[in-house]
Amino acid sequence: MTEILVSAAVLRTALDAGTFADGGPVRVLDVRWRLDRPDGRPAYRAGHIPGAQYVDLDHDLAAHGAPTEGRHPLPPIETLQDAARRWGIDPADTVVVYDDLNNLSSARAWWLLRHAGLADVRLLDGSLRAWTDAGFALEHGDAETPAPGSVELTYGSLPALELDAVAGFAASGLLLDARAGERYRGEVEPIDPRAGHIPGAVSAPTTENVGEDGRFRSPDDLRARFRLLGAEDGMDVGVYCGSGVTAAHQAVALTLAGFRPRVFAGSWSQWSNHPDLPVATGPDPR
Repeated sequence: MTEILVSAAVLRTALDAGTFADGGPVRVLDVRWRLDRPDGRPAYRAGHIPGAQYVDLDHDLAAHGAPTEGRHPLPPIETLQDAARRWGIDPADTVVVYDDLNNLSSARAWWLLRHAGLADVRLLDGSLRAWTDAGFALEHGDAETPAPGSVELTYGSLPALELDAVAGFAASGLLLDARAGERYRGEVEPIDPRAGHIPGAVSAPTTENVGEDGRFRSPDDLRARFRLLGAEDGMDVGVYCGSGVTAAHQAVALTLAGFRPRVFAGSWSQWSNHPDLPVATGPDPR
């Protein structure tokens, strides 16, 4: 596994040089998205890291089919590859992704591109705030369109969980629910058809992966957190969220902590749309 996090200062040096000292030519992706504001392009145009290409999470990083597939199923590999080439990505590039929400949405790009075989993908630790707090300038409008890239992508480089394997995994291993505690407990459900959690899943809100500055907690802190939740050395840990976006953030934290995360991309939005699948409520896994 290559480096996962990059600081604003190191990214600035790489942009000035055109390449990373410990990697390849630099490509930066702006992945601004949130539930209440899915179109991040206006914010991107108002100010982004120089040269960063805008990524439309809903269209570039997800497919849209039947509700039983979930709200953000993985896009066809051809869709992702076409987008990556449009962003100018070549196989040897070092890609840095960021957003303005503590990397909760840009982690989806990190996980998806790594899962598709891109070797060196990193997150700007602290997201856009780290860049502006360092006093570095922003670019406005749309970035210049790069020359088309030549990257070839194929899914399968990272472990994942499919719907038919989730119940068995939760029964025999550790499955973490990355949503807010009130959604896990079934007290509220603002989006999906049923409230609660997958039986056997343990509540592990993604927001606890970062500090007040939006940077990821240290690997030792994260390891201690996940060990308290039941993770053991050498264990595969499954993770899901509402629609497979912030589950990727949990996957980053688990990887930093030294565990092997398996992302259930369909997440709660897929599980809850299958009436035959059981649902648990309350604070206990079962």
